[in-house]
Amino acid sequence: MTTEINTQDWQQAFIATNILAIGYNAWVGYLGGERGVVICSTNSPHLSIAGETFKVHFIPRQNLAAFLNAWLTAPDTVLLQRHFMNAHILEAVDKYNPQKDIVFLLEYGNQAGFFYLTNLPITPPQCYQTVCKQWAEFQPPHTLLTGAKTQ
Repeated sequence: MTTEINTQDWQQAFIATNILAIGYNAWVGYLGGERGVVICSTNSPHLSIAGETFKVHFIPRQNLAAFLNAWLTAPDTVLLQRHFMNAHILEAVDKYNPQKDIVFLLEYGNQAGFFYLTNLPITPPQCYQTVCKQWAEFQPPHTLLTGAKTQ
């Protein structure tokens, strides 16, 4: 029981720390045409000056059943909450509100955790706007992009 609580604490902390990126990816994926699920793997982090980054993918609903069948039935992947099967994940994707909620799968080691994120402190569209605004703030001025000399 203690190990399960520690695992849940780690997962919740990961989600809280990365909610902007998770929400951004959820909204970009939804804007691409349909509902889906954000999947993040912590198995191969990339280390840089900015810290650790992780692989994140948005799987649209039309590709999700095949993806889940291949990914979650692989012999080395264990779905953390066993009572959630593919049908439950697909149903969650069919019913979630993309304006407010996120369906999220977190892979770490040989396990995967399923999360239906609701009542978020920041919505997916707000995550998208925040990330885009912050990204724009760190872009070089237009004159530097064109190679023009500045005085």
